[in-house]
Amino acid sequence: MISTNMLPNDAYNAQLLAHVHPPEWHNPTPQAKYNLVVIGAGSAGLISAIAAAGLGGKVALIEKNWMGGDCLNSGCVPSKTIIRSAKVMGEIQRAVALGVNVATPQVDFAAVMQRMRRVRAGISHHDSAQRFTELGVDVFFGEGQFTSANTVDVRDAQGSRVSLNFKKAIIATGSRALVLPIPGLKEAGYLTNETVFELTERPARLAIIGVGPIGCELAQAFQRLGSAVSVFDIAPQVLPREEPAAAKIVQHALERDGVKLALASMIEQVTQTGATKYIHFNNASGAHRLEVDAILMAVGRTPNIENLGLERVGVKTDKTGVWVDDYLQTSNHNILAAGDVCMAYKFTHVADFSARIALQNALFSPFGIGRRKFSNLVIPWCTYTDPEVAHVGLYAHEAQKQNIAYDTFKVPLSAVDRAIADDENEGYVSVLTRKGSDVILGATIVGRHAGELISEITLAMTNKLGLKAIASTIHPYPTQAEGVRKAADAWNRTRLTPRAKTLLGQWLAWGRR
Repeated sequence: MISTNMLPNDAYNAQLLAHVHPPEWHNPTPQAKYNLVVIGAGSAGLISAIAAAGLGGKVALIEKNWMGGDCLNSGCVPSKTIIRSAKVMGEIQRAVALGVNVATPQVDFAAVMQRMRRVRAGISHHDSAQRFTELGVDVFFGEGQFTSANTVDVRDAQGSRVSLNFKKAIIATGSRALVLPIPGLKEAGYLTNETVFELTERPARLAIIGVGPIGCELAQAFQRLGSAVSVFDIAPQVLPREEPAAAKIVQHALERDGVKLALASMIEQVTQTGATKYIHFNNASGAHRLEVDAILMAVGRTPNIENLGLERVGVKTDKTGVWVDDYLQTSNHNILAAGDVCMAYKFTHVADFSARIALQNALFSPFGIGRRKFSNLVIPWCTYTDPEVAHVGLYAHEAQKQNIAYDTFKVPLSAVDRAIADDENEGYVSVLTRKGSDVILGATIVGRHAGELISEITLAMTNKLGLKAIASTIHPYPTQAEGVRKAADAWNRTRLTPRAKTLLGQWLAWGRR
């Protein structure tokens, strides 16, 4: 469905739409043939298109709804903007522990959401149709569908069609919120990440289904902004993907903020009477019913692969979305894919780097220039709760499954002076190394700035640097990054074996003669 509406209808959303889907836009006259046609103008599609055009290629970019995709319009940007407001409330609520007495704070929810729309609109020019046109990309608004191995038809909102001929194509249509088939849910109505940021009034009682990153982030944010939040999942812990120690810290933080968790629970149905929705669920303690005003679905993502004509051009799909090999090549040699539509890792930064790989392999591999593999990427991620959880590389259970022997070096933030001074000592730095060496296999960081701290370890892993390099790098004192250096120091101390210590003692004793 082609959409040019964005609620509420205010000046900020009008500014946003003027950039990401101008109401009076007229699609250009197609070139005779394009080096690259990209379907989808989210993170992966934008990177692919602008990079190809910058290299001198003829490029067409097709977008059904809004340029900027999920990240700009209904994902990273709006969510992190309201999380910032919620974090201020978190600071105020704990200010007394820092010796600061604050009067009872009041949240102006409408103002929080207005600020989000202002911020989003203010940065939307980076993804605008006008900017990409000026940089040499032919931007087409409409639904793209493959009609042959080298053609894509574009049908706009008025029903007009044009055909684009291409040498190579990249599918970058992204993903959308997965909705569970819970009886009565559709009739009662629900929010997803695509509609929750349209709110102008705070829901007094909000139910969130899903304890993954999106569910936990928004649960904490809305609770701090004044909603009474309850979270449901069949999983026994929040953030099921993360290691139990990290999840336990986040779970404790959510409960401390007042979020009610219904873990290991099964929702049987949703009913409604007037404006009130009722969630009927079961768990080990029996059957229960909860009254709420709004329900947010946050159980994951599903790829946008419908109505693309993939069967017509022999592009296979699987449970992840479009099937690709390690070079991001689909089962059609003319077509590649990047981003959420083909990735298990549905993150903006992964979409960005996968697009770079797909583009290089699409345009240059026929000429003998080295093809790039997706598996060579070192991928970090972060959940932006308070405290945050960041991870890169292998978890311990993954190393065990692969029969990789490992050592663990773990430093609690309570041992880091700056974290103590900041009253942010809840969390830890944990680094996995190949047993007997400084080779980093993976790391998890839990803390208020975990997303910033993980990049030092990611840089080391990407460039084949071990803990020895981190241990020999001076870190400013006092900073929370010292937690990473302390983990490296812990590895360094393992080099002083009993035999080495004995020999060193003998040498120093000789030196005292």
